Amino acid sequence: MVRRSLAGCFAGLLFAKSIVSASGLRFPPGKLRHYCPITAGPSPQVCISFPVPPTKLEARSPHLAHVDGQGLQEVFDALAVMQDNYYDAVNGTWPTSIDWTGAVVETILSGTLSTLTRSLSSKHAAGDAQMKQGENLISSLYAQVVHSFFGQNAVAIKYQAYDDILWVVLGWIEAIKFVRLLAQLDYPGTGHSCKYMARELSQALPSTPWHGFNWFCTFAERAREFWDLATHGWDTLLCGGGMIWNPRLVPYKNAITNELWIAASVAMYEHFPNDTFRETWVASKGFPTTNPVYLAAAVEGYKWLKDVNMTNQRGLYVDGYHIDGNKPNNVKCDVRDEMVYTYNQGVILTGQRGLWDVTGSPWYLEEGGSLIQSVIKATGWDAFRNAPVDDAHAPPPGQLLPPWHGLGRGGILEELCDASGTCSQDSQTFKGIFFHHLTAFCAPVEAVAHGPHFSAEEHAQVQAAHVKTCREYLGWVRHNARAALGTRDQRGRFGMWWGANVFSRLAVSKFTDGIDHVAPNSTDYRNEGTPHDAVWGGSGKWEPGPYKMRLTCQDESTQPARSHRVPDEANRSPEKRDDDSNKSPEKRDDDSNKSPEKRDDDPNNRGRGRTVETQAGGLALLRAYWELSQERW
Repeated sequence: MVRRSLAGCFAGLLFAKSIVSASGLRFPPGKLRHYCPITAGPSPQVCISFPVPPTKLEARSPHLAHVDGQGLQEVFDALAVMQDNYYDAVNGTWPTSIDWTGAVVETILSGTLSTLTRSLSSKHAAGDAQMKQGENLISSLYAQVVHSFFGQNAVAIKYQAYDDILWVVLGWIEAIKFVRLLAQLDYPGTGHSCKYMARELSQALPSTPWHGFNWFCTFAERAREFWDLATHGWDTLLCGGGMIWNPRLVPYKNAITNELWIAASVAMYEHFPNDTFRETWVASKGFPTTNPVYLAAAVEGYKWLKDVNMTNQRGLYVDGYHIDGNKPNNVKCDVRDEMVYTYNQGVILTGQRGLWDVTGSPWYLEEGGSLIQSVIKATGWDAFRNAPVDDAHAPPPGQLLPPWHGLGRGGILEELCDASGTCSQDSQTFKGIFFHHLTAFCAPVEAVAHGPHFSAEEHAQVQAAHVKTCREYLGWVRHNARAALGTRDQRGRFGMWWGANVFSRLAVSKFTDGIDHVAPNSTDYRNEGTPHDAVWGGSGKWEPGPYKMRLTCQDESTQPARSHRVPDEANRSPEKRDDDSNKSPEKRDDDSNKSPEKRDDDPNNRGRGRTVETQAGGLALLRAYWELSQERW
């Protein structure tokens, strides 16, 4: 059956969150069947309840979880700086971003709107005046999200790599989540439709959906269109499945594209479960025709990712697999690239959380929790002591910095390009991606619709375990937040290397940063581009940064010259403004906790410096800290 283009908009809105029975799905092998799902069938298998971890960190850290209103202020300050300094209100873009990083910025902005909505809704009892002020603030920021829909270079992205395409899907799903949340909290009882209005005024006043729903179907259709485009990357001829990264290069199946596929597919199922597809097409993709397509795509994608062995000895996701072309008729993924990036540890968390939400299988939460613990350990953080393993000011003999642990040092998350100031625009986005998806994974486990086989006891057990597990990340997240706040300049812009001030503002190079940049089978193509060799292919080279193919809707040569106009300072391209007129007097007078605007000894002035990507990263980190510290836990 052919999917109707707009019908699913309304069908998805009527979907009440419920749990899909696990019996009809093919799950990855391993521990999954040992834990009791919260929807055990009439004849449940032998299983054990999901374990609640010991509360060792709460006992050892008396000041662990207290955060006052200043935490939310720091989140909003990071958001305001991002929009004031980097957002172009004329074209609805972040002009210094590139296509895919702009999609990530929109995702983080939409996620932050959800955080602000929850936080401000809880304070509405203060009075009608503050309610109106909060509504005006949220609506103004949401208008910028809507404007960015039209500023997005959608036509060009369709011809880019499959990971670029899937960032778009996640971005507009995040906007949809915000719209639903605000309507639920602030407009209960109103309609959830982008195209409905009662004819009677007395009925329209209490029932008309929040105005944000006017764009719901617009966002939904772009998400659907780009998910459909991404399906061309699912390939069963090579490696028995999995997503290809870039159709214009030698086949490479990397972690990020497959994690995006899983996260995007399960999110599409959560929001549009009634979308339907032709059975012949479903079968051609190798998905079970008896299951909802989005969910089947997510489950099959997760199964493939686990089976292909994409994690190293530290428990971290490496970058991906090539197919050895020296073997005749070889179709196996057998040449693994060992490069490790932070974002490869993040996106899968949203996929795992989504799969838990729709299947009720706690194994997905356990897998995600294990990955987060591996990441934390790989930054040099002692989870038992809730402190860094190494002394930040006592590096090993002959070293300038504390030891590198795989994803950081001194307990601070770090890309391997951070300390040397050599990060590309791509890499500047990665840490923000990780913390955005950590926040999604650690969202409180909500009550679900009670089916005939729903186990309240098992569900309560999972809730308790999830709360305590995510609580234990808070000390590490706070440590990173404090470090990142120390990199802000006088305009409030975050630096890329969060450890710069912690490690005495040392300006190291690739030769002195303590990292092995020539480790075997590790290609830093996200910073240096793909090499011309037999593994990556010699016919074409991919480089990070702006996509070469740029499409435009107009011929600028035919537009009238505008040199006769005096520039409007208020609407100038924001990143070119050097004054601090957009700052409050208090912020201009008190910058004691921020670095000077320009200092020769500031390592974060090197390379690309402070950008919209580094600002979005700081925002995502502070949002994660705020969300993990809330009382609703």
